[in-house]
Amino acid sequence: MDQHEDSELGSVLKQHATRHTAPAALRKRITAAIALADDTAGEAPDTPRRKPVRDNQPSAWRNWLNVGSAFASGAAASVIAGYFFIAAAAQERLSQEMIDGHVRSLMAQHLADVASSDQHTVKPWFAGKIDFSPPVYDLSAQGFPLAGGRLDYIDGQATAALVYRRNSHIINVFFQSRKDLASPPPDAFAARGYHVSGWKEGAMQAWVVSDLNAEELTQFTVMLRKAGEEANPR
Repeated sequence: MDQHEDSELGSVLKQHATRHTAPAALRKRITAAIALADDTAGEAPDTPRRKPVRDNQPSAWRNWLNVGSAFASGAAASVIAGYFFIAAAAQERLSQEMIDGHVRSLMAQHLADVASSDQHTVKPWFAGKIDFSPPVYDLSAQGFPLAGGRLDYIDGQATAALVYRRNSHIINVFFQSRKDLASPPPDAFAARGYHVSGWKEGAMQAWVVSDLNAEELTQFTVMLRKAGEEANPR
């Protein structure tokens, strides 16, 4: 390219090229670099070079890192909240299934396949019908006599049901294998005039369902769990 063409190209660029104003921080860094170059140009080869002074403004990558951390924290919180919401929904659905099983046993007049107040008669009856042995205890001395047991089918699997009485109230105690359940039963749940409570019992999960008032049903649950602990000390 000759001098005339170079001159014409320069004129075109000046007239039509898009210009961008450099950010203040970038101008500051360039100015500092030029000053450093001027200072070191005349120095002897052995003269140590001075480090450029950095500005105090946070760098862009640090700002992005902070934004990324905040986003990650928010995402993690959302995942945790979602998990607990799903678990609570699963517990409520299963509790409703237990209430349905309780009501169904009353409506069909099918409280027990084996009607007996003798725990040594009720417990062996389940042998061979399910792959676990539900705990059966006599609580008649505490005012909750055993009435019998039956085989039920709740939430898609075979379920052992023990029947107790408290005056005119029926208490159903359901047992299922824990290995087939995705979430543990709730400590307390109430719906449609019924109370439900649950706990883990060895390799099983248990639910107590009744229209008995919450206070007396809690007393029954405590006594039933205590009997289990005494029969199977750790």
